Amino acid sequence: MLQRLFIQNYAIIDELEVPFSKHMNSITGETGAGKSIIVGALGLILGQRADSAVLVNKEKKCVVEGWFDVKGKKAVRTFLEQEELDVQDEVNIRREIAVNGKSRAFINDTPVTLTQLNQLSSLLVDMHQQFDTREIGESDFQRQVIDALAGNATLLHDYHGVYTRWQQARREWEALRAQKEQFDKEADYNKFQYTELEDAAFSADELEEAELSLRTLSHAESIKAALSRIYFELEESETPIVQQLKSLQGQLGQVSGYHAELPALIERMQAAQVEIKDIADEVDRISSQVQHDPAKIEQLNERLSLGYKLQKKHGVSSTAELIAIKDQLEEKLQAVLQIDEAIETRAKETAALEKELRKLAAALSAARQQQTAPLEQKVNKLLAQVGMPNARLKVSITPVENPGAHGADAIEFLFDANKSNQFQPVGKVASGGELSRLMLCIKSLVAERIDLPTLIFDEIDTGISGEAAKQVGVIMKDLATSRQVICITHQPQIAGKADAHFFVYKQAQGDTVRTNIRQLSRDERITAIAQMLSGEKPTAAALENAREMVGG
Repeated sequence: MLQRLFIQNYAIIDELEVPFSKHMNSITGETGAGKSIIVGALGLILGQRADSAVLVNKEKKCVVEGWFDVKGKKAVRTFLEQEELDVQDEVNIRREIAVNGKSRAFINDTPVTLTQLNQLSSLLVDMHQQFDTREIGESDFQRQVIDALAGNATLLHDYHGVYTRWQQARREWEALRAQKEQFDKEADYNKFQYTELEDAAFSADELEEAELSLRTLSHAESIKAALSRIYFELEESETPIVQQLKSLQGQLGQVSGYHAELPALIERMQAAQVEIKDIADEVDRISSQVQHDPAKIEQLNERLSLGYKLQKKHGVSSTAELIAIKDQLEEKLQAVLQIDEAIETRAKETAALEKELRKLAAALSAARQQQTAPLEQKVNKLLAQVGMPNARLKVSITPVENPGAHGADAIEFLFDANKSNQFQPVGKVASGGELSRLMLCIKSLVAERIDLPTLIFDEIDTGISGEAAKQVGVIMKDLATSRQVICITHQPQIAGKADAHFFVYKQAQGDTVRTNIRQLSRDERITAIAQMLSGEKPTAAALENAREMVGG
């Protein structure tokens, strides 16, 4: 509940603090006194957009601060833990607007975003304003009302879990089918390409090695002639180089004893002779292997021609890349064979989840249907109580073909204001005042089943008086037995039901006018309510009537 509200430098409010009762609070005051300004300030800590125009003193920041008792509120504790905010039994929300117009928000003194502020405020306060009644015409709100009355929280939790898994399975199944369709379109071409590469049967580095072999074979005669000439000079000429080195080595050996460096030269000449002899033998061996082979040349040309054609086709430049493409095509062809099995598995999973989902949806529908007649009866009784005896609410629940996120029902609230039996969607035919009272009736019923946050009603009693206003006060008083209610009202019958009565008034301060608020004592309440009944100077009858409203 909202324990205290502090406002500083907001519109024509200089500074004020309001300590609220944990039950029913009424806020009254003359038109224009500033009641709506207080609601606007409260809206700031509930996440509404800030406007620097609200700063009265342009040299001082605006501050709105609220303290909420959240003991036992599991949803609030969970939110604070998830957002890594201080978890306490009291939550402090502060909103500041700097002189430059920039706004900042804090939860327990930790800076937060407006999104976080909105999320938390939805768990703390339900603000209902005179013209804020569009929600009642929205299907989500109508479904939430029915589910709250039916106690469907656990069933909905189970349904949402299955629905999420069903949606995921459907997406995966559809993706597999789309993939198979694409595979089928490409299958023949992939198979042709794979067969072409498979028949080519290239081995690793085959084309690169074939290029080298072809180059050798194409110049075989030139290579062989050069090798023959070299071998001849080294070993078979009249003065072979090998023999010349041997002879020169002998000559040098005859004088080697006469110079200290000659033995080293003789060793080097011996090594050179051995190396040249080895070169001659290697030249002879290579020469004997080099043969001009037209058949082999033709075979290599054919392999290279095929290889170059396939490389150009696939946009690659090596044997390894061609082999890699063949492997990829093989994987795609294997995937075509395997995807049918995957599709069948996912289809069975989807069907099983849908069966389970429809079973839960049927249970939800049954629970909802059971609530339609009781809800209609209770709301219509309350409508008569709040001055709308001819108004009727009708709940329409019809099945839909495909399950949605919240079941397989289309839920719509229909309304007839004049017993005409011409029921139309509530948002289209009910007036603003009718919607306000209808919303109050519905919320009073829902409040019995779920833990609604602090309820704030901003002048929803517009257009009613007398007994109807009294009954609105009775409903609010009943609501306030188990939760906090704050109502801004012009009706004495409603103000008289409050546990705490706050009076908003304008006060002259020098050349300026400021809005202020104070909690009324019992005698002050009687006087204020009597003035609401009969004017500035209340009559004795009005005072007596006010005394009865306050309670003796």
